[in-house]
Amino acid sequence: MNAPNYMFEPKEKPSLGLHKVPLIEATDETVEGYGFLVDNPEEFEIEIVRWPAQGWRPIDEGTGDEAGWVEGIFSGEWKGDVLYGSNEAVNGNYVLGWSADPQTASTETETVPREQVLLWHMNYHPDGGQLFFPLENKPFVVPAALPGDDLTPDKVVAFWCDGSRGLYIHPNIWHEGIFPVEDRQQFLDRQGRVHARVSCDVGAEFGIYLSVPLRKSF
Repeated sequence: MNAPNYMFEPKEKPSLGLHKVPLIEATDETVEGYGFLVDNPEEFEIEIVRWPAQGWRPIDEGTGDEAGWVEGIFSGEWKGDVLYGSNEAVNGNYVLGWSADPQTASTETETVPREQVLLWHMNYHPDGGQLFFPLENKPFVVPAALPGDDLTPDKVVAFWCDGSRGLYIHPNIWHEGIFPVEDRQQFLDRQGRVHARVSCDVGAEFGIYLSVPLRKSF
């Protein structure tokens, strides 16, 4: 299977039905199992997973987890109805989703209120955890699902973060880039240097997009 193409014109994607993802306020209790809320990124260590053994001989102690982590700025920016992301840490650029049907979504003007992100893709990193720490005290949303390759839409939740703390996710947690509630937002991103990635094209696999709310109702 080829790696997903992350940069494209939204009109290349079909109109599909929607699965609404529950929006949960991010607290120390609600993010348990997915990761942690972080107050100070300088005092937080990224989990690095040891390289797996290929057979019955084990990996030598003290090896296989020495690549460490990389750090950079992750930016989320709305252009019209389309949300773009860029990650300096891994030189990545992405179309994260859109607020309107992709066949009518505009990259020039906002044609519908930005109340949701229609999400087409999720991924996880088996080699290490990932920290997103906001550089501005503004709210943001992170979709996530617990580990396991049998991902289904009903397993996805979205965490609404108020912007006062960062969000760290464990290795193997399904996620996508950070969704700013306002026009643009930047985050400190810290993640495993190996940057292994396992992907799910939600639209292609399930024939729907994930509707991730941006506005809290709690």
